[in-house]
Amino acid sequence: MKVCIVGAGAIGGFIGTRLAVAGRAEVSAIARGATLAALRERGWRLQEAGGLLQAPARASDSAGQLGVQDLVVIAVKGPALASVAQAIGPLLGPQTLVLPAMNGVPWWFEPLQSVDPGGAIAQAIPLQHVIGCVVHASTSTPEPGLVQHRMGRGLIIGEPAGGHSERVQRVAELLTHAGFEVTPSANVRYDIWYKLWGNLTMNPVSALTGATIDRVLADPLVRAFCSAAMREAAAIGSAIGCAIAQTPEDRHAVTAKLGAFRTSMLQDVEAGRAIELDALVTAVQELGQRHGVPTPNIDALLGLTRLFARTRGLYPDDR
Repeated sequence: MKVCIVGAGAIGGFIGTRLAVAGRAEVSAIARGATLAALRERGWRLQEAGGLLQAPARASDSAGQLGVQDLVVIAVKGPALASVAQAIGPLLGPQTLVLPAMNGVPWWFEPLQSVDPGGAIAQAIPLQHVIGCVVHASTSTPEPGLVQHRMGRGLIIGEPAGGHSERVQRVAELLTHAGFEVTPSANVRYDIWYKLWGNLTMNPVSALTGATIDRVLADPLVRAFCSAAMREAAAIGSAIGCAIAQTPEDRHAVTAKLGAFRTSMLQDVEAGRAIELDALVTAVQELGQRHGVPTPNIDALLGLTRLFARTRGLYPDDR
């Protein structure tokens, strides 16, 4: 298979390196700046507990130079997706599959102004190309082109409309061969919502406070606030066919096992990068409004995080 990784950062580099090392796919990358230079000079690099994995990389900043692919893995941050979607047209043929390995509510979940204003992303990447994806892994980029893997190799993939398919199985086999723990899902919408249910609070609260997850959960007032927001998100999940049986305390117990964990949004704030607020929080508020579910705690979380980010130039003033 011809596979292109769009966005060779922490998650994209993790997936790209493992696929390249496994040798069953012809792997290329769309990257820019220092990451593009590092890929061209030193190839794919992934630091794991067992050592450094490396493989040659074909990298470009132009989709037209790489041509039509069998599989396109989109692993950019949410704020970059609109421009990326317009640029990757040359990668997409009639049978190309697109796997968005991203946080939060994706553009294909249902039409949302907060995630896809005017439907431009959905027009550029039609739904028939898409396979839903949830990533359960902790990675970081200590320097451009080098990925540090901390824990987790889980990938949940499935058809946006639900059910099973031969194309999902084909992608699952490719990723499994590359060392990932892949779960083909008959209801990937639920899997996306379940992950979001935890990230909705942990990401922005950690970004606001600068605290690792263990400290967020150890503060009884902050923990109670997170639980209240999660109950609102669970009510929205019930309204959209993604009902969650767990309680917030159940989920906190799972999250606590991660220990002193720095969320992706906290890492973005520390690095001065734009934060993925819309896919993680704004979209949940929009769905609540659409389905008549009150969200006072989510509203407060959104307002505080948005203002925090705007004052630091990490979120636009016009959104």
